[in-house]
Amino acid sequence: MPMLTDPSVKYSPFPQVPLADRQWPSRTITAPPRWLSTDLRDGNQAIVDPMDAHKKNRFFDLLVDVGVKEIEVGFPSAGATEFDFISGLVQSGRIPDDVLVQVLTQSREDLIRTSFASLTGARAAIVHLYNAVSPAWREVVFGMTKDQVRDIAVHGAKIMRDEAAKQPETDWHFQYSPETFSTAELDFSLEVCEAVMGVLAPTPEHPIILNLPATVEAATPNIYADQVEYFIRNLPNRESAVISLHTHNDRGTGVAAAELALMAGADRVEGCLFGNGERTGNCCLVTMALNMYTQGVDPQLDFSDIDRVIETVEYCNELPVHQRHPYGGELVYTAFSGSHQDAIKKGFAAHQVQNDPHWRVPYLPIDPADLGRSYEAVIRVNSQSGKGGFAWILEQTQGLKLPKKMQANFSPHVQRVADELSRELTADDIWESFKQAYHVQTAPKHFQLVDYEERRATDGTRLFSGTIEVEGQEQTVSGRGNGLISSVLATIEDAFGLSLEVVDYTEHALTTGRDSRAAAFLECRTPDGQTIWGVGIDEDVATASVRAVLSAANSAVMRKSPA
Repeated sequence: MPMLTDPSVKYSPFPQVPLADRQWPSRTITAPPRWLSTDLRDGNQAIVDPMDAHKKNRFFDLLVDVGVKEIEVGFPSAGATEFDFISGLVQSGRIPDDVLVQVLTQSREDLIRTSFASLTGARAAIVHLYNAVSPAWREVVFGMTKDQVRDIAVHGAKIMRDEAAKQPETDWHFQYSPETFSTAELDFSLEVCEAVMGVLAPTPEHPIILNLPATVEAATPNIYADQVEYFIRNLPNRESAVISLHTHNDRGTGVAAAELALMAGADRVEGCLFGNGERTGNCCLVTMALNMYTQGVDPQLDFSDIDRVIETVEYCNELPVHQRHPYGGELVYTAFSGSHQDAIKKGFAAHQVQNDPHWRVPYLPIDPADLGRSYEAVIRVNSQSGKGGFAWILEQTQGLKLPKKMQANFSPHVQRVADELSRELTADDIWESFKQAYHVQTAPKHFQLVDYEERRATDGTRLFSGTIEVEGQEQTVSGRGNGLISSVLATIEDAFGLSLEVVDYTEHALTTGRDSRAAAFLECRTPDGQTIWGVGIDEDVATASVRAVLSAANSAVMRKSPA
């Protein structure tokens, strides 16, 4: 059945919220919210094979290490696996004193009692009660009136209150979710929450958590922010409530909705690492936290070793983190495009010399090193790449800082290899191509340095004498010039009739320290106007320059006789 040409006959636009003087658009996020991970509950119920106890324990430990202080550990009434895991956490003493565990329960007496039983002996815990309140659920799923739906919530709150009173040694916290909040009438959600608060009697010192779920994302993020601001502004006894958010990603804007709702006055965010969860998933806590980080706000969650986090999440969920997932994906810091690579390369170069510590590297909203990523994978080369790409890789892996004009000279070699292989080029591919193009650390077709010495003549000129292997035969040669390079060029011309004119010369150390090697780059011109480049690498900078001359000479010979 094809898509409708007029979808309005089947779908209606979501209504606006009556909030003419909304305040959230002019606000910014200046502090982190309270974070709650629901990976072990909402995330767990959304994977093909739910986690066993081993995986749940490993995931719990990861969340604690990352710094999550509130963790929804499960749905204890769902079965023995869930109940035993939660009870085991409590009894083993593995819950840190600064971490609150949370369990979820529907508003049914037997389920609520089971939930409290799973937490027996806990120092502190949150019991999370919910029931759906929107028209679709009331009318289609349950066939109930508003009064009946409200009574379900109130009855559940009374059971929670009474069960908590039976275990006074535990510091109980209560959470209530008017499930399907984002598609319900705002005034009815307020009515139900006010009724629940009337039973549980929260105070500013011991507030209730009111969670406002976008159970199924049905509107643009600004609508959700309007709903949250409207709810907060009209909630009696607001100072006795923590407003929590639980967004889903059905429209692809779960993070955006949570961010705008935080600006609307919410205090707490529920979600999963890398956005796992039902259908398209929950709000991604990693994305939202690192979005704040890039705005200069400490999210108080630590993703300094993001690859370790990914490894654990993928193992426990048996789901891959997408290569393009914000901040964590394998390719999110990688540029293949030539223009992007050039901008990134220049950005890194500027960052190394600027006095301002602020991060300003194009195409990289965050420094990958902050998350434990290396710079080696920032630029990768394929047939779409330009000079900046292979130049970056040679600098990162070999320490070579190619002159800009030499980058243009080497570019056709890289392009040819990329076209031949029809795949991404590795650092080894590029290095091998470079060595072949400039006869570096390979058996050259013609000239190879065996030994040499240099001395100054009485007239101030330099005398070069040495042994050069020519096509397998050693030959003693000598020449005179104003400097070492010119004396070697004179030697090449006198002994072999090969004339080269120096256009430019640069050199640099490959690394720092006493044992650093040197690289020399020599741009030459042949009598017929062709440009030839030579490269020399050696522990001694003078020898590196000699090798650069011979590299250029080999290239010149190869041009004359490519066979």
